[in-house]
Amino acid sequence: MKRIYNFSAGPAMLPIEVLEEAKKDMLSYKGCGMSVMEMSHRSPEYSEIHQETKTLLKELLKVDENHEILFLQGGASSQFSMVPMNLLDPKDKAAYVITGSWAKKAYKEALLFGDISILASSEDKSFNYIPDIKVDEIDPKTKYLYLCTNNTIYGTRISPSLINSIKIPALLVGDMSSNILSEDYDMNRFDLAFAGAQKNLGPSGLTLVVVRKDIFNKEKGSLPTMFDYRTHIEKDSLYNTPPCYSIYICGLVAKWLKNLGGVKEIEKINREKSKLLYDFIDNSRLFKNEIKEEDRSLMNVVFVTGDKNLDESFVKGAKEKGLINLKGHRSVGGMRASVYNAMPLEGVNALIDYMKDFEINNI
Repeated sequence: MKRIYNFSAGPAMLPIEVLEEAKKDMLSYKGCGMSVMEMSHRSPEYSEIHQETKTLLKELLKVDENHEILFLQGGASSQFSMVPMNLLDPKDKAAYVITGSWAKKAYKEALLFGDISILASSEDKSFNYIPDIKVDEIDPKTKYLYLCTNNTIYGTRISPSLINSIKIPALLVGDMSSNILSEDYDMNRFDLAFAGAQKNLGPSGLTLVVVRKDIFNKEKGSLPTMFDYRTHIEKDSLYNTPPCYSIYICGLVAKWLKNLGGVKEIEKINREKSKLLYDFIDNSRLFKNEIKEEDRSLMNVVFVTGDKNLDESFVKGAKEKGLINLKGHRSVGGMRASVYNAMPLEGVNALIDYMKDFEINNI
């Protein structure tokens, strides 16, 4: 069976080994006579999947015992409301770092729940850099600082070293949807972090939340049951039927990553992939990337030719070569190669080979 290289920003490609394992289990998971999609979430078979996935993720993320892993639904966008809903009282303050469309959307949602300020923004230059995060300018009454660690549309990221340098009395909240498990962040620096699964964790339908268990002080019953993190902490993400199959695939992805050597090993591979692509673009006479080197994403490499018609021709020709979903986000145009954990080095090399040929034929 022929497989293409899928450079989509999400849903993204999954490791072949994971798909093969899921295929084997599709009709009868471990000989039980039914698929994971058919199981009761209260069954012993599913309970084993649930707990193993949670344990593997805790190990890979290296979170301490004070943090809990939650499996929620509603996509990462649901967290834009759940975070302020759970952490803020109406007169509380929160500060947001605006580095792209998703952080901006989260900021707008938070305005419904408290006194929200923008600490830093890179919108003045179309989000092509990470702004200075001046923690000394944070209001002492601020309950939390919110940031997005990787910006899929604009190809920037807040590095682990920058996260480690942020010393604040407030809570630290991170949207890590597009680079969780891709490089070695100290996850215990975050009081709450979340990620939609469809980039590095598994299929869509699952939202992972990593949260400190002791940060909530609202009165019980003051929030809708399903939107209260404590509901899911207390019920081990089993208050209602969770996205069982997505959690199962997430567990397979976690096993694959552990067998590969864990986060530090995949970071080496991701750095190699992105360096090859950035090096080619930086030395190209046709393609350009305008992101400052220290702010470049390891996951989403954006580039343009400077000619919209040529960009369209590039994307069309790439598809014919089995290199799909290279069109940039509709809001910015150009091209975007998302090289998440499951994208093999061979896929990046195939893209570079095509870019070389395209350049020769269009200079």
